[in-house]
Amino acid sequence: MKKILFCLLIVSLVCIPWTAMAGKAVKIEVLYMNHGPLQDSLDQIKNVFSKYKEKITVSWYDFDSKEGERFMAQKKITQHIPLLIWMDNQVKFKVDGRDIVFAGFPTGSGPAFFQGKWTMADLQKALDQLTGKK
Repeated sequence: MKKILFCLLIVSLVCIPWTAMAGKAVKIEVLYMNHGPLQDSLDQIKNVFSKYKEKITVSWYDFDSKEGERFMAQKKITQHIPLLIWMDNQVKFKVDGRDIVFAGFPTGSGPAFFQGKWTMADLQKALDQLTGKK
């Protein structure tokens, strides 16, 4: 009887952390400007996020709202930026050997001086890494 209880205890101690880690959703926070030029990019981002369902939780903060102002103060953001994405409280990610910050418009969209050096494929690859999705 003691051996059975001991075995159950060991199995529980090993399995519980795995199930807890498997259920933890990646926290996504998006600071964005709700302006016309960014709408297409926001739709594309939402489309990418939709592929991860329960693996992520997304919070959206409009740059021009009171909630957005509080969020920027909390994150110590003082510059004018159309878009910035945090994933698990990080802004810099290694994707295909490159350091990427998901800031500004994606490459090829919006005004050239506000374009970041990232694509929707980069965003999806970063999310794949964070969520363990293959």
